[in-house]
Amino acid sequence: MTTSVTPEAAASPPAAIARAEAPSRVRWRIFAVVFVLVVMNLLDRISLSIAMPTIGKEFGLSPTMQGLVLSSFFWSYALLQVPGGWLIDRFGPRKVITGSTALWGAFQALAAFATGGISLMATRMALGAAEAPLFPAGAKLNALWLSSGERSRGAVLVDAGSPLGAAIGGIVISYLIVAFGSWRTAFFIAGAVTVVMSWVSWRYLRDHPSQHPGVNGGELAHIRATAGNAAAAAQDRRIAPRSWCGLTIGRACWAMVFFGLLTWGPNYLAHARGFDLKQIGMAMFFIFLSGAVGSLASGFGADALMRRLPRALVLKGMLTVSGLVICAVFLLLPRIDDPVEAVVLLCLAAFITMWGSLYWSLPAILAPAHRVGIVGATMNFAGSLGGIAVPILVGLILQHLGSYQTVLHFFAACAVVFVACTLLIDLGSGKLDKESR
Repeated sequence: MTTSVTPEAAASPPAAIARAEAPSRVRWRIFAVVFVLVVMNLLDRISLSIAMPTIGKEFGLSPTMQGLVLSSFFWSYALLQVPGGWLIDRFGPRKVITGSTALWGAFQALAAFATGGISLMATRMALGAAEAPLFPAGAKLNALWLSSGERSRGAVLVDAGSPLGAAIGGIVISYLIVAFGSWRTAFFIAGAVTVVMSWVSWRYLRDHPSQHPGVNGGELAHIRATAGNAAAAAQDRRIAPRSWCGLTIGRACWAMVFFGLLTWGPNYLAHARGFDLKQIGMAMFFIFLSGAVGSLASGFGADALMRRLPRALVLKGMLTVSGLVICAVFLLLPRIDDPVEAVVLLCLAAFITMWGSLYWSLPAILAPAHRVGIVGATMNFAGSLGGIAVPILVGLILQHLGSYQTVLHFFAACAVVFVACTLLIDLGSGKLDKESR
């Protein structure tokens, strides 16, 4: 049985008594809730990509206009990143996540009533604004709720929801469109479910472990002992200019690869590989399910390796391997004629791309707890710029060159820049201490 812990009571028991109590595991249930929210986040986000072949025909949208509509989500998403990070640091992640979830569910449902490209673009911009704070809030919870030896797992538990949401979204949205004969009904249902999830987030999330009724003294002592040491180490540390450049440009290049797959993947499968809507949904499911597995594997693997090897070596090594394999896959893909083999290769690309989830452990390493929200938001702002650029760039490439091969080579080049920028980030040195494991 767990005991309730108030901020005042948490400080009273001797540390030895608190440590002797078997820690509760509320922190992992907190991240399970955030994981589900991220799944819904990406399901709502990918719904337009899945429906775009149908919507493009219905509204008569050119490839360039389709690219603009797909990109419009990121215009407001990027613009609201830094203000969203400030709100998280000022008001706490619980309130911001709850409000964000309710709003983006409402705008997702509203998209069902779009009458053309412009009105659809408006709802996508509103959706982007509402979704903006979620990932920086996850980084803030990582800093507040997890020990230094758990943060890679926490980061990927949040970010793994992205490819899983894309995977499930591909199946769910395509199924709903076929079942109801309407993309509008599919959008409305997805939005309504998201609004319900906002109530769940308010009921369970808390801004600090001491505020949660399920956290016992053992868990609180575990979090404070290790997270506190890490926070103290970062308290007076300034992020070097080269680290800022590496963090932001590296994230932007990674985002071009991931969101390139997310926004144009269905069109690539339809036009370059001849898939129908059901086949697209199934292929996207396996591609992004592979991404979710890759994300989780990277986080659990990184935390295990950092008990034996320096943190910088583990994180930079894994991210470098990821970028190099991404580059190789996209250079090889145009040489593959069999569509099933192409999907298998895209599954490998998604698996290794999602090692980039480890980036979400970096704000808690680079910044003190009271600045993690803004640092995470700045990093995500850079990723959002990549998300803005890539749908438009791919649309322009296709309209003027008519070649998906050029698009794939562009993704390979993004992967190379991602590796170079990651190597610039100063992550300090040292292995995890025994207490943080």
